[in-house]
Amino acid sequence: MSQELKQKLGVFSAVMVVVSAMIGSGVFKQISQMSYNLQDSVWVLVAWACAGLITLMGSLSNAEVAGMIAKPGGQYVYFQTMYGKLFAFLFGWASFSVIQTATAASVAFVFAESLNNLIPLPQVSAYWSNLTLFTFYDFQLQPFNNLGVKSIACLLVLVLSMINYRGIDYGERISNLFGSAVVLGVFFIIVFSFVMGDNPVKSQSSQFKEIDFLPMFFSAMLAAFWAYEGWNNVGFLGGEIKNPKKNIPIALALGTIIVMVLYVFVNAAFFKLGDISFYNQIYQQDNQVAAIAGIKQVWIMGGLFISILIIVSTFNSTNNSLMTAPRIYYAMAKDGLFFKKAGLSHPKFLTPHKAILLQLFWCLVLIISGSFNMLTEMLVFVAFIFYGCGAFGVIILRRKMPNENRPFKVPLYPIIPLVFTLFSAFLVYYSIVQSPGYAIIGLILVVLGVPLYYFFNHQSSPKS
Repeated sequence: MSQELKQKLGVFSAVMVVVSAMIGSGVFKQISQMSYNLQDSVWVLVAWACAGLITLMGSLSNAEVAGMIAKPGGQYVYFQTMYGKLFAFLFGWASFSVIQTATAASVAFVFAESLNNLIPLPQVSAYWSNLTLFTFYDFQLQPFNNLGVKSIACLLVLVLSMINYRGIDYGERISNLFGSAVVLGVFFIIVFSFVMGDNPVKSQSSQFKEIDFLPMFFSAMLAAFWAYEGWNNVGFLGGEIKNPKKNIPIALALGTIIVMVLYVFVNAAFFKLGDISFYNQIYQQDNQVAAIAGIKQVWIMGGLFISILIIVSTFNSTNNSLMTAPRIYYAMAKDGLFFKKAGLSHPKFLTPHKAILLQLFWCLVLIISGSFNMLTEMLVFVAFIFYGCGAFGVIILRRKMPNENRPFKVPLYPIIPLVFTLFSAFLVYYSIVQSPGYAIIGLILVVLGVPLYYFFNHQSSPKS
């Protein structure tokens, strides 16, 4: 029997991978920060729409390449063709150290926090909770702090990793079932809020001068991008999606459009429940989920409904990260650029089981240490370095492989990939200016991959 990965996922499952990757907790929380930044409900909605359109540009650019190169590992494999093995490895290393594992750890932590809000979890004494092993930058290693929440987050990652270890079929069922439930839940909130809410969604007179508005608008868009993160995960499953050269581009485009429409309409629905000053107050209090506070004004049980929806969505989003990302490390190991055992496929379950276990270990370290908080600060920054390079790679491949069959071509070429590339470059620059400490740490983590690349490359080279 072949011990390679098997193509099992259809187009619906592929679309749900995209949707499940993006819809976590961000859409229920970010409205308060964005309201505080912009002071105008209409401009908040415009920020959500603009962030969605830019994400769609990246998704469509990615879709063209995915239609050409449909293999396990997604962008890791694309980058090999575009820029060579070293750059591809740096993406894989960044995914393992920051992008994918920190996402899974942070979303699992939000799941546990949300559960803790409904059912208080046990905690250790103040002495153990405040025990600090060391301090780095503004990060403090306090392994016993918030131990109840950390324990549930670790348990979630462990259980979901074991489910995906036993077969992608199980991860697929979770994604399809819980993803559909989240979409229906968000749709219910939209309909309910427009029927029951009585606040007009209209522009307020902004207190910002024009010189202040652009940085405020960009900050609001950055908050929205966290909620859009994960759209490219479906490409990692290139070896397990049926007819991948057709279905992955469909999933990328359709999934991103579904999420963008849902995000804009659900935020409009939130403004039907509370005006801009209400969400400003929520942001300043910093102790409530904005969507929960808003819906409680017209439906006292609505807070419980959204709390459960956040638990379901973060459960599903964690599963998505844990299901898709090991395919990157599997592909790297197959190329001799990662731990050799990570390139093995389970003889019975046909999953990259060793890569899943390696990811599980690192996620648990991030959760227990609490370091994912620091890593998520630089997540969008690091991710957009590679997103921008991926979009520019569309132009490179058009020149490098002009006669290659492209089942999907990005519309308005080269405008869409160029606009997304330039925006990504500006976002990276803006992040360095606004948070130089986190940007430097993020770059250091990526650059640390260079000696690792030469180490793995040397290990895999034939000995003379």
